[in-house]
Amino acid sequence: MRTAATWDPRQYLRHSGHRARPFHDLLARIPDPAPRPGGPRVVDLGCGSGNVTALLAARWPTAHVTGLDSSPEMLAEAAAHAGPTPGGGRLDFARADLTDWTPAEPLDLIVSSATLQRVPGHAGSFPAWTAALTPGGTLAFTVPGNFRAPSHTLLRELCGSARWRDRLGGLHGTGHVLEPADYLGRLTALGLTVDAWETTYSHLLTGPDPVLDWTKGTALRPVLTALSGDPGATEEFLASYAELLRGAYAAGPHGTVFPFRRVFVVARRPA
Repeated sequence: MRTAATWDPRQYLRHSGHRARPFHDLLARIPDPAPRPGGPRVVDLGCGSGNVTALLAARWPTAHVTGLDSSPEMLAEAAAHAGPTPGGGRLDFARADLTDWTPAEPLDLIVSSATLQRVPGHAGSFPAWTAALTPGGTLAFTVPGNFRAPSHTLLRELCGSARWRDRLGGLHGTGHVLEPADYLGRLTALGLTVDAWETTYSHLLTGPDPVLDWTKGTALRPVLTALSGDPGATEEFLASYAELLRGAYAAGPHGTVFPFRRVFVVARRPA
């Protein structure tokens, strides 16, 4: 049985501007909840370090926003954002396992950014999640759609190589992401009005081995966790992976272009 990946909030936030861009684009497409006493009730699934969860409180100042995550490290970082908000709302955080989470109360908005790809069978939770939405309520999420990109295919191949398969074989999978049309079909069948789309961002990364640095905050977390306590093996693996990435993502005069596909869904319950 493999140990759950340990997250490093500071490493993750090294590229916070690029990582937050899809959330801003998702947020721009989410309709305002219907007014209700006490303000909207909002839950962020997989809140991570809380920096984007705080954007929900800024968008709806009277809302009670709760960020949920399974990582103690991320929740410890998110705690700095918790407390009353200037508009009279509240922002708090709690630990939860999204593989079996169900809403305990009616919600005006369930939102998630770059989390559901790590939740096997998450589409099977859509009936329970959407049933908890208030009239006019929204389920909105974005997930990475880049599991066939070199950053991921090279990592899977390296983990499965003769040198590493005994320790890392099968550790890095292809994610649990459906195509936009599949999400649209499943949520439309539940009676929601659905907007589903995809975008490929061209992130310009700078510094030495910038794609490696990016993956240290996300895709590499299971590998780094599995090799923790063995600095020699960690250094060897990272050196091999860095060399592969340099061949796939050539540095240019202004930095390294890192294409990143994202899938977006905004599904609204009838008012």
